[in-house]
Amino acid sequence: MPFVRRNADGFIEAVFAGPESGANEEVPAGSDELMEFMGVDVQEIIKNDEWLQADLSLARVTEDLIEVLIEKGVIAFTDLPPGAQTKLIGRQGLRTELSYVEKLFGSDDENYL
Repeated sequence: MPFVRRNADGFIEAVFAGPESGANEEVPAGSDELMEFMGVDVQEIIKNDEWLQADLSLARVTEDLIEVLIEKGVIAFTDLPPGAQTKLIGRQGLRTELSYVEKLFGSDDENYL
């Protein structure tokens, strides 16, 4: 993870690969704060990257396929590697949250996310 040095207002003013004088705080590499400091608009990148959009859509289809296979008894959830189980559980939580928000506010997009 990168290390950051902050200014008096608490904003990132410098980023380093390792700890430096005044830069002992580690931040996640993809954190919004770090991306903003670097001038990277992650949402814009996602929106304009056709391959990334295709990958995200395929990930959703794959998740649905696994769910169908489990429901039909073709595979058991416990047949999946622990890492895959953890990721699927995490995605189910996110989808549940998204479903709740869509019920509250509606959804403009009928397609896979």
